[in-house]
Amino acid sequence: MFTGIIEERGEIVAVEPAGDGLRVTVRGPRAVSDAAQGDSIAVSGVCLTVVDQGDDWFAADVMHQTLAVTSLGEIGPGTPVNLERALAAHTRLGGHIVQGHVDGTGTVLEVFPGEQWQVVRVSLPADLAPLVVDKGSITVDGVSLTVSAVSPATEPEQWFEVSLIPETLEVTTLGLRRAGDLVNLETDILARHVQRLLAFSTIPNDSEGGSR
Repeated sequence: MFTGIIEERGEIVAVEPAGDGLRVTVRGPRAVSDAAQGDSIAVSGVCLTVVDQGDDWFAADVMHQTLAVTSLGEIGPGTPVNLERALAAHTRLGGHIVQGHVDGTGTVLEVFPGEQWQVVRVSLPADLAPLVVDKGSITVDGVSLTVSAVSPATEPEQWFEVSLIPETLEVTTLGLRRAGDLVNLETDILARHVQRLLAFSTIPNDSEGGSR
């Protein structure tokens, strides 16, 4: 589990085929400082398992399914990535509960620059739109953010906006994003649970009920 508070901006140093997936090597001195084989590190919001490591790098395998639903299929040597180690039980939950299980991707539609911050509008897949609410939490490329605006439910193309403070622009990759860029999205786990519960509540209960 993660919090969406990025610890450092790392860099992809190698990408190699591995079966029907990829093995990626990531430079991240802080992320790997206390890592061991089998530990989890979120790479731009995707939970990956350390399979090899050095003093300032680690390697992880990325499955075909992960490549299909995230932006990791587009990375190459030199690509900057957001890194976060798994949450330790004794630390503060500074962002929100993040699993590192990306729900899908969105496309940066527009960047609205301000004097000290930026507002970024991102497209929202139709199946994720009901899970994103104004003032709610969303994870974009591993960064825990508060939704500052959402499109009306009646719009055919759904979107949301987030406001990025100078700290976020400096220490994460979001300050590098431009219109057309693909970003990883993870919706709030609580919203996903509620959606699942509601789906079952619409199924008729044919059992006779009661204990026997």
